[in-house]
Amino acid sequence: MYPNFYFLVKDLLGVEVWALIFVNTFGFFVAIAFLLANYTMGLELKRKEKQGLIQGMPGKKWFGQLPKPTDYLGNALLGFIFGWKFLYLFTNGKSFSEDPQSHILSLEGSIVLGLLAAAVAVGVKYYETIRTKKEYPEPVQKDIIIHPHQRMGTMTLVAAVAGLLGAKIFDHMEHWDEFIQNPLAAFLDPFSGLTFYGGLICGGAAVLWYARKVNINWKHMLDVGGPAMMLAYAVGRIGCHMSGDGDWGVVNNRPNPGLPDWLWAYTYPNNVAGICDAEAHTGCPPGSIPELIEPVWPTALYETIMGLVLFAILWQLRKRISVPGVLFSIYLFFAGFERFWIEKIRVNAVYEIMGMKITQAEIISVVLMLAGIILFWWFRKQKPKEPQEVLNESAST
Repeated sequence: MYPNFYFLVKDLLGVEVWALIFVNTFGFFVAIAFLLANYTMGLELKRKEKQGLIQGMPGKKWFGQLPKPTDYLGNALLGFIFGWKFLYLFTNGKSFSEDPQSHILSLEGSIVLGLLAAAVAVGVKYYETIRTKKEYPEPVQKDIIIHPHQRMGTMTLVAAVAGLLGAKIFDHMEHWDEFIQNPLAAFLDPFSGLTFYGGLICGGAAVLWYARKVNINWKHMLDVGGPAMMLAYAVGRIGCHMSGDGDWGVVNNRPNPGLPDWLWAYTYPNNVAGICDAEAHTGCPPGSIPELIEPVWPTALYETIMGLVLFAILWQLRKRISVPGVLFSIYLFFAGFERFWIEKIRVNAVYEIMGMKITQAEIISVVLMLAGIILFWWFRKQKPKEPQEVLNESAST
């Protein structure tokens, strides 16, 4: 497994690039998942605007405004932090190979590199000022149209912040005994404790709130988000599998039908979770390389495959369904159905409710499937609106 890209490059190319220990494998694929979701949603927003189902908002923008002293100060501060912390870490990576995360969160760094990076950042800002002054000798305010797809940057940021908080909260609810031992440290640790459904619920709610503020019809926003979230989930699970973050299955000692071990029953050597006993989630002896004692189902990899297949289906359906909201209801059912069945072979905290043993994900999966069925029925009952009616409804909100 590859906790970070240092191990990945070393294994594939035989080259040791110590600076890559700071490129976290799981975090990298989460970032790629966000970018792909951003791109996919942007394509759909453009398509729906072209069809007249959503529209941009009029606005005003200043052109030729010169930066203020605070802008230069902000650039200098960001540049200093980048040089002081990250350039220092990348140039001294070998020294931090055992525990790179602790150094990222420490106060250790290089003041010299920080000052050099700050100077470069201020220089770049000054160059932009000169170029702006040539193009616009005097500042001018112009009327513009802000298209829905142009809001994807802000929308992604809103989803990322709310989704991260939701993922942390839901994970701590699932592992409450571990959380109450040191609540503050657990909640502030950015390198552990993330649950997909928490991110989905909180991130999705935040995006709908933002869409309402900028007059994007909520039903169309749901349809835009469904396929994108399925794709993001599939790509994010690649990071889970490649890093060995603990999202694996139960022990699998069944005879291998001829598949590669990483596809049938895998021990996740050098897993980032530092676990040797998969089902008990117990750590490994100090100084040893983490590897599961018994092989397990590589469930994260299975979810990647299923997620990509379901995304392809949703992507094909998006142009064939005319009733807004229906595509999202299908997404909800797919997401719940996939996760419910993978839970049968996945390691997770189990609750006992009325004599039944069930996981948090199974509960949420059932709710998602039921919500998908109910919403499918409810959306189908709604009379499809003409594009102009949809735009009038958005404007009224």
